[in-house]
Amino acid sequence: MSFAAITSDLDALVPDGAVLVGYSMGGRIALRYALERPGRLRHLVLVSASPGLVDAGERAARAAADARLADRLERGSLESFVDEWAAQPLFAGQTPKVARAARTDRLRNTPEGLAAALRGIGTGNMPPMWERLGELDLPVTLVVGETDAKFRAIAEQMATTLGDARLLVVPEAGHAVHLDQPSRVARILAALWGP
Repeated sequence: MSFAAITSDLDALVPDGAVLVGYSMGGRIALRYALERPGRLRHLVLVSASPGLVDAGERAARAAADARLADRLERGSLESFVDEWAAQPLFAGQTPKVARAARTDRLRNTPEGLAAALRGIGTGNMPPMWERLGELDLPVTLVVGETDAKFRAIAEQMATTLGDARLLVVPEAGHAVHLDQPSRVARILAALWGP
């Protein structure tokens, strides 16, 4: 899976003047798309997202870890992978209902697709975009869960770098803020489509 292929898909799917929303890895993809297509979007919403890893050693270690994970995924079962993924500290504290919803969603993927994503567009393989944040020519809304300390700190740092940014911290929510507090996130998004 390459970013060029994703860009081509987004070019076909996203109309000019759209509000583009991305969560986690999807947020990193949405951010890069906005940078690659200046003037195309009206607004960018990044939910629990990061511009990537700056340190080259950290990126290389993450790329190697993701490649090993992709190998295990291809040799094992999707269910085992999904359970391993959900056991990350990032998702600690999810309610059983949210954990079930996330698991159901992850099981909609294929092992081949997930392995390709890990190898091609994983955090270790995509270049960091921190230095390019000032290039964004549109308003950016950063949405994070109150208890997601790692991504909340990243969003706070991004907000100081972006020219036109709004940071929204959603109470009683973690990394999967859209699953933890779907009504609150829906209201945030609906306001962007208002008059």
